[in-house]
Amino acid sequence: MHLDRRKFCTLLGLMLLLPRFSLAEPREIAMEILHTGKPQGGVPNNRLPVIIYHHVIPPGAADSASYLEHIFQSNGWPPQWRYTVYPYTHFHSNTHEALGVSAGSAKLQLGGENGKIINVQVGDVLVIPAGVGHKQISADDDFMMVGAYPDKTKADLCHDEPAKLALRLSAVSKVPLPISDPVTGHSEGLMREWRKTGK
Repeated sequence: MHLDRRKFCTLLGLMLLLPRFSLAEPREIAMEILHTGKPQGGVPNNRLPVIIYHHVIPPGAADSASYLEHIFQSNGWPPQWRYTVYPYTHFHSNTHEALGVSAGSAKLQLGGENGKIINVQVGDVLVIPAGVGHKQISADDDFMMVGAYPDKTKADLCHDEPAKLALRLSAVSKVPLPISDPVTGHSEGLMREWRKTGK
């Protein structure tokens, strides 16, 4: 088979790259599962667990926020904002949420006023089910997150209001499972854990 010079150079370049790919070691992304339990006050919470990924951003990434935005967008969770977490308990009754830490570190409370307090830092991504309360307890001055939602949903903002709990429980129960995970795409993560929990 005759190859012209351009095709030959292209093939040679690809062959030179192959050993690098074969020697590359896969990067592990650790995952934690956190159950928030039953409703607390006016916070419905969810049977679905919070999924916490660690080390999502690879070493040497030039722009952490842009990297998170790219991975969320690629996996069907279009990013919508860069900000911190509100310093009061709130939740979303109409959508699940992905929060990726792009700078600094913080302590967040999940589940309501008596919920678990966790530490998050650059490279962590939280996938928070609809209805799960979250709030910032403290943070570095440079703490920043990227927020994303499945299917371009516009998230509502609900507060801890016990009188509205029944209404919010009903709304949360109608939120469908996402068709992909914001970090792993169509495998692992919530695709396995949330479907295992059942809804």
